Amino acid sequence: METPGYMKLNVWNYAKDLAVEIYKLTMDGELSKDYNLKDQIRRSAVSIPSNIAEGSEKSSDKEFIRHLNIARGSTAELLTQLLIAKEIGYISEDQFRDYYEKCTEVTKMLTGL
Repeated sequence: METPGYMKLNVWNYAKDLAVEIYKLTMDGELSKDYNLKDQIRRSAVSIPSNIAEGSEKSSDKEFIRHLNIARGSTAELLTQLLIAKEIGYISEDQFRDYYEKCTEVTKMLTGL
């Protein structure tokens, strides 16, 4: 079985790993009990690698770029939701800082494509 092209992209792998981390983060603690915020955070995180994958499978560069921009938007959405989670005490400052750096890295990688 041949590996799809998007699975070879560093940004897709990084974003997929971030989504897995976010799922683990939202399994415990106060955040796990806030179903609306937890679900929104998860959807944003999953949207990033999903849009990279979908865009890379489109037949035109224009469509790929459009999906990369959607992924960038989802990254900003995720970061906003994590900031809210920090400010209401669901995650620590250190956790937020770590995810801030990861989201910033994803944005840089997406911009580089």
